[in-house]
Amino acid sequence: MNSRREFLRNTALVSAAALPLGSAEGAAPQAGQKIKIVCVGGHPDDPESSSAGTLARYSAAGHAVTIIYLTRGERGIREKGLDEAAKIRSAECEAACKIIGAKPVFFGQVDGDTSVTKAHIDRMTKLLTEENPHVVFTHWPIDTHMDHQVASFLTIRACMNLGYRFALYFFEVDTGSQSQGFFPNTYVDVTSVLDKKKDALFAHVSQDGQGVWREHHEIIAAWRGREAGVQAAEAFVRFNRDSKISNLPGI
Repeated sequence: MNSRREFLRNTALVSAAALPLGSAEGAAPQAGQKIKIVCVGGHPDDPESSSAGTLARYSAAGHAVTIIYLTRGERGIREKGLDEAAKIRSAECEAACKIIGAKPVFFGQVDGDTSVTKAHIDRMTKLLTEENPHVVFTHWPIDTHMDHQVASFLTIRACMNLGYRFALYFFEVDTGSQSQGFFPNTYVDVTSVLDKKKDALFAHVSQDGQGVWREHHEIIAAWRGREAGVQAAEAFVRFNRDSKISNLPGI
């Protein structure tokens, strides 16, 4: 009988370039085709802490990567006004994106005051239509931070509006403290790009990126790597619409 590690290696561990692409209804891109990746995060540093390694691997392989930041982290610096904090944190985003090889886009909601409205859903749908991605990453929706939930649900609604034309993956942020009940079904080996992931997070100086790495995401990267049988990994939940009847006990 295979061990859990062997099972994960055989079924869930994938390279970034080999992530399943396209919807259940659509055809996957052909081998060697350059594709488009979008990551939607609630705040500056969320995409970096959760999936910078995967995004860096995509970029290094020649694929186009865009990061959509729902907010500019306006309330993330004590003793700074919203405009000043936004300016500082936007610059940190741009520095991090250069390290990853991504294009930053700012959605325009305000840190701590985000919402799911028809207008915001329409805007996210329009953005994703313009980007026309094959793969989209966003927050796991069961999260203690409302802004993370908003980013996730706007992306989910846009995905539905667009007829599930792209593959949707959920990432984790500070699992146990913020992301809740997160059980991944997809792993990406980020061992070779771990320094890029760290540097991207370290670019967020105002948020003590180095401390966040040591206290949270270094541990998560090693933990997911151990599950997948590699040194360091990022983990995701693939949104799967396949309908299958399960035989549950008693019914």
